[in-house]
Amino acid sequence: MRQPLVAGNWKLNGSNASIEALLNAIIEGSTALDKVAVAVCAPYVYLPGVNDLLQRHLSSIRLGAQDVSEHSAGAYTGEVSAAMLQEFGCSYVLVGHSERRALFGEHDADSANKFAAARRQGLTPILCVGETLAEREQGATEAVVARQLDAVITLTGVVSLADAVIAYEPVWAIGTGKTASPQQAQDVHAFIRSKLAEADTAVANGVQILYGGSVKGANAAELFAMADIDGGLIGGASLDAQDFLAICEAGNNA
Repeated sequence: MRQPLVAGNWKLNGSNASIEALLNAIIEGSTALDKVAVAVCAPYVYLPGVNDLLQRHLSSIRLGAQDVSEHSAGAYTGEVSAAMLQEFGCSYVLVGHSERRALFGEHDADSANKFAAARRQGLTPILCVGETLAEREQGATEAVVARQLDAVITLTGVVSLADAVIAYEPVWAIGTGKTASPQQAQDVHAFIRSKLAEADTAVANGVQILYGGSVKGANAAELFAMADIDGGLIGGASLDAQDFLAICEAGNNA
């Protein structure tokens, strides 16, 4: 049975004071959650402080970063390597988030190279895939998601996904207040699993596939009840401790 995972993505938000208050509330509220894995993905500059706070509280919450360089070292000003992330306590790293693709021009090959860099260093990449509204309306959802997955599979092999995480994030449902219906989300998750099964059934059955489109405490339980939805990648709601903990509770009860 796949363990549910709820990962918060704080994006470009927070200050030392606000993040400490948020994390303290999440730590306190998550102590009774014994069936769901919880992670928080903080901006680079806050990773050391978040790691220190998690360590002081002996918390089981895992730390993640929001991006990683495909390079291990060298003249790449502004980049952060997988080894650097690991040194500051990261277990997870987001790869190919829709905002990296849309706002910063990241291509499928870039995401695949970052995935490979994370794997080489022992980090667990959370590979984000998903379609825009225009692509959905054109009926291209499966083709887009397959293309994004194939970039990674071609570079690193399907086995590299065995203990990684995939996050399906329909771009049209991020920060818009729109949410794919549980069945719409399930359909894409099932497609992802079936595509992987064509290459390796064991990988397909074991990989965690998260939903990342405006998940909130009010809709999390219904989404997580779907057979192929193994938790959520949470954006705005992860900045509200009460709402984030409600989502984690839904994952714990799934």
